[in-house]
Amino acid sequence: MDASKHELKVTYNEKGETISPMLENGIKNYLIDIDGTICDDIPNEEPERMETCLPYPDALKIINKWYDEGHIIYFFTSRTEEHREITERWLNKHKFKYHGMLMGKPRGGNYHWIDNHIVKATRFKGKFTDLVVKTHEIEVFKS
Repeated sequence: MDASKHELKVTYNEKGETISPMLENGIKNYLIDIDGTICDDIPNEEPERMETCLPYPDALKIINKWYDEGHIIYFFTSRTEEHREITERWLNKHKFKYHGMLMGKPRGGNYHWIDNHIVKATRFKGKFTDLVVKTHEIEVFKS
């Protein structure tokens, strides 16, 4: 499914001005890391390993399921543009279904995403499954 085929709803702020459009209800934009999340953690300094590692079977199954359900799948990776071709070849070889890839995510972890849209984060801890709702304490800006 082509991500551009998703309907974007016109959205307005409290003043009635248009703001960035939103996806239709129920559709998610998944941004999924590659190394250490869908396959073993391979540093950029060892690109020869990128082509020979195997995907985590549960990651392949769930990501392709999400894609088939109509969600948007993007890989967001710390791999650099020079690794795009080998990464696309690897994803296609293993039959991952996805819409695109964002290269050059900052390295080093400890991410704190600040956005004007709702951002839900799920830390990968070794197994891909369907997601469940849990309540956790979060950091927010002071009022």
